[in-house]
Order: sequence, then structure tokens, then C-alpha cells
Amino acid sequence: MKFRDRADAGRQLAALLQRLGGFPDAMVLALPRGGVPVAFEVARALRLPLDVLVVRKLGLPAQPEYAFGALAGDGLPEIDDHVVRMLDLRPSEIDAVVRAERAEMARRTQAYRGDRPLLEMRGRAVLVIDDGLATGATMRAAVRGLRRQGAGTVIAAVPVGSPEACEALQREADDVVCVRCPTVFRSVGAWYGDFSQTTDDEVCALLAQARGDSA
Repeated sequence: MKFRDRADAGRQLAALLQRLGGFPDAMVLALPRGGVPVAFEVARALRLPLDVLVVRKLGLPAQPEYAFGALAGDGLPEIDDHVVRMLDLRPSEIDAVVRAERAEMARRTQAYRGDRPLLEMRGRAVLVIDDGLATGATMRAAVRGLRRQGAGTVIAAVPVGSPEACEALQREADDVVCVRCPTVFRSVGAWYGDFSQTTDDEVCALLAQARGDSA
């Protein structure tokens, strides 16, 4: 069965996390933009602080949706060497994509957080949330970046994911929580009734509401 929308998916993910113990001392980090409406519902249900972790896919110059890696929250690129060799990507092509995505990462971070620092995560449990896992490239980059930044336990949590992505992510995160892991996956959007794009304004509004709720 499909989720109605990202908010419905977030509520179902929150219910599963509550059954697993609720992680009372954790913080919630959303991967924008689509992960924010999901994470907002989780943070509200579990009464946890919410922040964003901007991670950018590194897509092929002529086919941006096909990833050869991702940029983690600390700005370090995670490169899939197999894809680079298979497609014979030149270093100059890789560098151009990394520069462009770093600029977009900086823009989004400023738009979503302004001058507020990222919540302190050193030694803490972190629930890192997206709206789904297809290849899992951005989530893997997020988990590795969180490790480098000193996070304690890192739990990747999503409403839906492909079996291959969830299995690969188990080798990176301390745990992977997925409401649905269908054998026939197709795409993340196929499991949503409404998968319309989340806007920057919606992200900022949800983050502001989360800050108000916690206050």
C-alpha cells in the first residue's frame, strides 16, 4: 500500500521507531528537501530536536539523476570509483560537478539554517531521515559524514527502500529502520500517492515550526 504523502509516511515511520524504543536521547536530522516533512512528523511524535543535514548527489554532467557519488554534510565527496571507471569520467568533469554541488549545498544550508549552528551531535544518537532509499548513495554519504563529525550511534530511517540499498546501508549505519522494503521496488515515488516536490519555503516553515514546538 502507498503512503498518502510524506507526512503520512513520517507518522508511520514514527510509530515504528516508537515500537523500537523511541530513542529518547537522539536528535533527528532530515535530508532536504523530501526528507524534511517525514522527519518533522518523527521529531514531533518522538519529541526530539529536528535539524537538517544537506547532502547533495553528484550526478553525471549529461545525466544529473545518475549518481557517481554524493557530497556529505561536511563537504567531502564520496565517489563511486566503479561508476567513474565504467563511464571513464575525467577528473575535470568530476571537479566541475563537485564545485557546483558544493555551491548549492552552501546555498541550501544558508536558506534552511541561516546563522544557526548545526545541533551538537558529538557522542549523541542520530536518526538521519529521508523520504526513501533508491540507490542509497546520499544516505551513505550522510552516515559517513556524521561519523567524521563525531556522532555516536547513527540510525538511518526511511519509510521505504529498495532491498539492495537497505542491505548496503547496514554496513554503514548502526541500524537501518525501514517501514517497507518491497521486493519489487521500482522507485521511491511509486510508493507515494502524492510525491510532489517539497519546496524551500516548505522546508523553512517546517523547521521554524519544529523550533517553536521544542521551545
